[in-house]
Formats: sequence, C-alpha cells, structure tokens
Amino acid sequence: MKLRGAWGHEAGELARVHAAAFDHGWSAAEITELLDGPGGFALLVEDAALVAFILCRAIAGEAEILTLAVDPAARRRGFARALVEAAAGAARIAGAETMFLEVADDNAAAIGLYEVAGFARAGLRRGYYDRGPQGYADALVMRLDLGRAAL
Repeated sequence: MKLRGAWGHEAGELARVHAAAFDHGWSAAEITELLDGPGGFALLVEDAALVAFILCRAIAGEAEILTLAVDPAARRRGFARALVEAAAGAARIAGAETMFLEVADDNAAAIGLYEVAGFARAGLRRGYYDRGPQGYADALVMRLDLGRAAL
C-alpha cells in the first residue's frame, strides 16, 4: 500500500474510484474544482492501482472531509482508516483544530470507522442525501477535536 498526496491531473482517476464507490459519483471537473478551492487537498492509496482517496478542505481553523471513496473490490483492507488518519494529520499541519464530516445515518460501516477514529456525533441534517426514487436520507454530522484525536 502506498499513501500519498493526490493532484489535479489525477482527477479523472479519482472520479473513476468515486463512481465505483457511490451511486452518484463526482465528475473529474467537480473534484478538480474542490481541489483547486481554498484549503482543498486530497490523499490517495495505491495498491498496484489507485483504490481509494479522501478529499478534504482545511481553512480558518476547521477541516472537513468532503468525500472518502474506496473501490468496492478493495474494501475491508484498512485503506479508509489509513486515509482518515492521514487526513487528520494533514489538517492539523494546515492549522485546523477540528474536523467535520457528514455521513448517511444508515451507513453503519462508515459511522463505525469514524467513531473508532475519534469522531463524535454533533448533529443531524434531515433529508441531506438525495437517493432519487428511494427518497432522501438523513446525514449525521460528526466532529473530531484534532487536539485530542484517537488517531
């Protein structure tokens, strides 16, 4: 496993992994826009090929995980945990004191990952995720104090 920073020219590959991981994947243009925005950064994992990435933003003392995508064929191998840990470290270096994220309230695996990493539930956004014909799903807002992270 190789974990490293991701760059704008890799947005097409990041979009490929995102599309494999989610029903509504983000385009390369959307990923590039977030990477190029204020405080945007991404980390990726290669295991023979690109298999996972995390896209974040750190600005004004706060950081946010915008998305975490792992190719379904590469899940349950510790890549997500490694990315969350590395992203928290990068956010600290960027001056962030807290890190936030939103996660679907029915995504038990992701919630478990974030809780093990030290994130705590901080709020709820009703109807946050549009699931098309299935309706909407609520999102848990989770918060990590980077000064006392479990990572």
